[in-house]
Amino acid sequence: MTATDGTPQGGDGPPQNASGTGPAPIGARRVDLQIPTGHQRGEVMSATQRVFYRIVRAVVVFLGRTYFRISVRGRHHIPATGPFILSPIHRSFLDTPAVAAVTRRRMRYMGKESLWRSRFSGWFFTTAGGFPVQRGSADRDALRAGTEVLERGEPLVLFPEGTRQSGPVVTPLFQGAAYLACRTGAPIVPVGIGGSEAAMPRGSKMVRPHKMTIVVGEPLWPPPPGPSGRVPRKAITELSDRLAAAIQPLFDEAQAWAGTPNVHPAPGADATPGEGR
Repeated sequence: MTATDGTPQGGDGPPQNASGTGPAPIGARRVDLQIPTGHQRGEVMSATQRVFYRIVRAVVVFLGRTYFRISVRGRHHIPATGPFILSPIHRSFLDTPAVAAVTRRRMRYMGKESLWRSRFSGWFFTTAGGFPVQRGSADRDALRAGTEVLERGEPLVLFPEGTRQSGPVVTPLFQGAAYLACRTGAPIVPVGIGGSEAAMPRGSKMVRPHKMTIVVGEPLWPPPPGPSGRVPRKAITELSDRLAAAIQPLFDEAQAWAGTPNVHPAPGADATPGEGR
């Protein structure tokens, strides 16, 4: 599952979409999605779903440790209680299952809505903790769902680059993670993932048994809300900039530990932009 978010408009309103024309009407696009009743917006998971999540996580972590030799560094930065937003670099389809290794806590995931097109996949990804989001634009349903998840004290996984990218440089971030953090007071935990692009690059259907390393950074706390309780655009932008600055060294460190060190362009040279923007 891969997450998306957008660039906030002024005040505490939701982010606008990429075209700048504002979000689509709520509920207008979800008629054909196969979302289990009562779980359209990341609602509380049932007892059965919680058991299924633990089983899926155990299998995923076991496969990750045996096939990809996944290791986690900085695990102590993950809050033991309360909400947080896990914001990893995104270079491969493998990143989403890989981050399950950072904590035993049950995390919720924003996933691209195409994963909910069939009845089985809709049931599976919902039961595994996911809820759909429309990629490439602001999605008020998803942002409200994310807010509700965090306000219940649950962790949320949100990839701030929006979709899978490529290359050694963090691409410009969407501001959904910063918006949700400022709105709810939850900290953002930046994460670097190394080796996942070598194991399964964007567009590939083959998976190589390449070593993967996850490096977790210190939580970034949002500023307190202003006197009116609204979220100033400046605060969101500054927090998003801090997040980008935190992810890059974590990504570099993770890549080095995974044996695929990032090679950055020389100062003044044009960097190749990430794909998928």
